[in-house]
Amino acid sequence: MHLKYVGPKPLISHTGIEFDNNKEDKYVYLNIALQLIKALDHDYFENKTYSYNASTQRLSSDELESELNKYCKNLDTLEKDKQEEAQNEYEHQIQRAKENTVLDDESKEVLIKNIQLMKDYLIQRTINKAAYYCAVDLLADILKKDHIDYIIVPMFQKFAHVLHSVQGVLREQKFPMDTKLEIYEEDGKLLAKLQVINILDEIETKIPKKALL
Repeated sequence: MHLKYVGPKPLISHTGIEFDNNKEDKYVYLNIALQLIKALDHDYFENKTYSYNASTQRLSSDELESELNKYCKNLDTLEKDKQEEAQNEYEHQIQRAKENTVLDDESKEVLIKNIQLMKDYLIQRTINKAAYYCAVDLLADILKKDHIDYIIVPMFQKFAHVLHSVQGVLREQKFPMDTKLEIYEEDGKLLAKLQVINILDEIETKIPKKALL
């Protein structure tokens, strides 16, 4: 399988299939994550603020995968591993449905058919999520490696979602980095500012760098 949009998280039961619109497919955030990588992945010099014109151009699935492969060198392997994990989870769900002791035989049969119907959908969502977090991990590494003090982006939902994901990755690293996400207005535009605080900066020489998107 390759990257492509499928949709929000499915809620599968013996009565039918519904979708949780609060759990969107990570595919929709890949274009933004890639823009941020392109904006931040370059050499920095002391006391200089960098700006990048964030394009609204939407890349096709093939273009997204091609661009991500330039940065996430293990993307193909990661996608294959996640596809195998998703296949195993699918088989586990089928087995659980067969062994369900609450539903009658007819309801179990409906549940199994619903799970089977959504198999490719569920596997694709897993692959998209793996690609997304490959990009987010790279963003976190860039912020840490280059000691970037902050980045400023347009306050759109997709940008905010990616920044929240980056915050989570930085917080869970072996040497955690504290962050602060601030929403503010400037010249009539709503902006989001992610400030990054590396706890190792207390003992290392720190070169301030900023990025504006």
